[in-house]
Amino acid sequence: MSTALRPLAGRVAIVTGASRGIGLAAARALAGAGAQVVMLARGRDELAARAGEIGAGAIALPCDVSDHAAVSSAAAAAQTAIGRAPDILVNNAGAFALAQVDRMDTKDFERIVSVNLVAPFHLVRTFLPGMRERGAGHLVTIGSIADRMIYPENGAYAASKFGLRALHEVMRTELRGSGIRTTLISPGPVDTPLWDPVSSAPRGDIMPRSAMLAADAVADAIVFVVTRPPAVNIDELRLSRA
Repeated sequence: MSTALRPLAGRVAIVTGASRGIGLAAARALAGAGAQVVMLARGRDELAARAGEIGAGAIALPCDVSDHAAVSSAAAAAQTAIGRAPDILVNNAGAFALAQVDRMDTKDFERIVSVNLVAPFHLVRTFLPGMRERGAGHLVTIGSIADRMIYPENGAYAASKFGLRALHEVMRTELRGSGIRTTLISPGPVDTPLWDPVSSAPRGDIMPRSAMLAADAVADAIVFVVTRPPAVNIDELRLSRA
């Protein structure tokens, strides 16, 4: 098949949170562009089923990214399966909960920051040395409108996403000229299962899910940035519903 139709043929992409929502859409889109995808997510059965649907060598690695030991184990398994550092790492897995700061359980705050910020750092730290040795790679970070705007009851989520944007900016500075590209994709609200707990009790300050971006729109953006010419880096891409 023409490389124009499969521009990522021969490349490997690791996607976190890949059993549903943006992660699943990204895994499908990257596989459709020719990449082999390694899919990380918590639910073993659901993840295996989704990888089976993608086919073409999609690898399912059950992993709770908030568990550092599990991340290390999954990363080692991924390295063994693909034999090298990935060409693309999509840090997408996310946790979300709404509560005023003085009413949020400390464990919930720690879990959200662990999933949204600490886990991406751990995965980058694991795979970046191999990318440096190769002199090529692409780190894609899925941010949010909440990585630059403040909303009530978003104390944990905003703190994690602001921190994630800062981590991206530091990586971009440190990796400039290395051959490794870094991109932050910051979408507005996306219709994913992340909203399920909120949808069960509709609120007037949150837009209806029918007005949100589709997960496929974010996946299209991921494929777009990773298929630019090697000398082109898209530092940041913000997405909103037209």
